[in-house]
Amino acid sequence: MGLDDKIKNAAEDLKGKVKEGSGKATDDKEMEAEGKGDQTKSSFKQAGENVKDAFKN
Repeated sequence: MGLDDKIKNAAEDLKGKVKEGSGKATDDKEMEAEGKGDQTKSSFKQAGENVKDAFKN
C-alpha cells in the first residue's frame, strides 16, 4: 500500500468519524449513518490494499 493510499484511507476514516459524531450530536440519523458508511468504506479499501500487498511479496 502506498503512503498516499494510507493517507487517503485515514482521511476518509476521520471524515466518517466526524460525520458520525456530528450526526449523534445533532440527532441527525442520516448523517450518522453516512459517517459509519464512510468508515466502513475506508476499512474495505484498506483491507483490499493489504491483500494486494500480501500478493506482491
